[in-house]
Amino acid sequence: MAKKVTRSTQSKSMFGFEVNPPVFFISTIVIVLAIALTLIFRESAEGFFADVQSGVANYADWFFIISVNIFLLFLIYLALSKYGTMRLGGDMARPEFSTGSWFAMLFSAGMGIGLLFFGVGEPVMHFQNPPWAEPETAEAATQAMNFTFLHWGFHPWAIYALVGLALAYFTYSRGLPLTIRSIFYPFLGDRIYGIIGDIIDIFAVLATLFGLATSLGFGVQQIASGLNHVFSMPNGIFTQMILIAIITVIASTSVALGVDKGVKVLSEWNMRIAFFLLILALVLGPTIYILRSFIENTGSYLFNFLQIATWGETFNGTTWQDNWTVFYWGWWIGWSPFVGMFIARISKGRSVREFILGVLLVPSLVTFFWMSTFGSSAIKQTMDGKSELAEAIDADIATALFVFFQDYPLTIVINVVAVLLIAGFFVTSSDSGSLVIDSLTSGGKIDSPVAQRIFWAVVEGAVAAVLLLGGGLQALQTATTVTGLPFAVILLVMCYSLLKGLREDWRKLQQKRSLKEQENYEEIISKIITKRSTSKKPKPFSDETN
Repeated sequence: MAKKVTRSTQSKSMFGFEVNPPVFFISTIVIVLAIALTLIFRESAEGFFADVQSGVANYADWFFIISVNIFLLFLIYLALSKYGTMRLGGDMARPEFSTGSWFAMLFSAGMGIGLLFFGVGEPVMHFQNPPWAEPETAEAATQAMNFTFLHWGFHPWAIYALVGLALAYFTYSRGLPLTIRSIFYPFLGDRIYGIIGDIIDIFAVLATLFGLATSLGFGVQQIASGLNHVFSMPNGIFTQMILIAIITVIASTSVALGVDKGVKVLSEWNMRIAFFLLILALVLGPTIYILRSFIENTGSYLFNFLQIATWGETFNGTTWQDNWTVFYWGWWIGWSPFVGMFIARISKGRSVREFILGVLLVPSLVTFFWMSTFGSSAIKQTMDGKSELAEAIDADIATALFVFFQDYPLTIVINVVAVLLIAGFFVTSSDSGSLVIDSLTSGGKIDSPVAQRIFWAVVEGAVAAVLLLGGGLQALQTATTVTGLPFAVILLVMCYSLLKGLREDWRKLQQKRSLKEQENYEEIISKIITKRSTSKKPKPFSDETN
């Protein structure tokens, strides 16, 4: 019988690192080649990936729409089913982090930075160009917020929750490595430790690294735009390189400290700053309007949920949904290995129901209130005839948040807080992403050498810097969204794999509980028989109890 490969035998010590050689070295080589080819043939690469993306949107939009809805329905089923009581790590497992820290980390890694980048710009863009309403009308405003909620609410968090739950289950309840390959153990068995598993993890490494690097590159452009807008600092390539260096140094320090002392602390501070910025926007802005819009936006979104979640432009003959919703589904699915793995890393000890409700409901509700505060207020500015915001969004969406705050008192203070928060969210995305890539390339090790974790944080920063200098960000961003199609297929398989595993463990758990109950019953009967056989005559009840 072949020896089963385990987490410890799969990783090897090399150059002071603990790595899974095929995944580590092949990923590194492919990363270098991909960057080199993208920079050398930048225009051709942009055109190629744009054509592929267009083809995916034209012919597979229906597949994205139905798949993402299946993910959400599947998770709701698990949360409400008997499997919801099962704990990630067994009945005796308890959460490693407090609920507050858990929410802070999953939100920071998930989409915190996106809310800052698109929280103002996207609703206004939908308001000016709605799916089917008359532009810049009350109906257009409602549709704008409905689709913004769709793109940032339950569906994207369902994608993350599915990957995170499957990984957490197979890692903590089955004792498998914290890598994407482990999800397919019910189908592949020990073959996940072979070439098939290596290919799966290499694919996940590439999607994670390029997704993070392109986001980091676009993010420093937004930070630089903010610094230019607030302090008139030059928004050139030199400034952007300095920003990448600073973010990389902070992220490296964070990963060196680990999750508990690094990522968790930064995430908690991010949430404090985000809450402060949200309160400033609420109190100094149109407060009553924001509160009303939150209630109305949420109600309208829920009322129209089925229509907008399944709308495919079949009878419209337009491409709005392909350009927005389908793009988002590809982007979130492409990011799911990174965010899902990180959520799994911090979720040991939580029940299946607690995990699903926590990942789906809380971040979505926070997102709804955030988008109502910033997005609805931005639409109000546009409806009030303040054209500066719409012009800024058309010219450079990275400046939208800072132009939006020009209508507020204490503009400079608020913009400084916004710049700090943008930088903070990028740091937490970078450090959590580094931990995920490190886990993938080390065969699932959680406690890898510090130098190894720092290595991947530096690689992320270096890739972002090279792409910024060479102008290859757009090509790789498009490529990342294209990876959403094959990953959507993988996630559908993941649903069945997770359900299969939960069913097997539920049967074992019930058998164990039944056996325990039988043993307890037999023990009670045995004690009664023993007591009766040793008794010579009946005794009063009071004598038996003394």
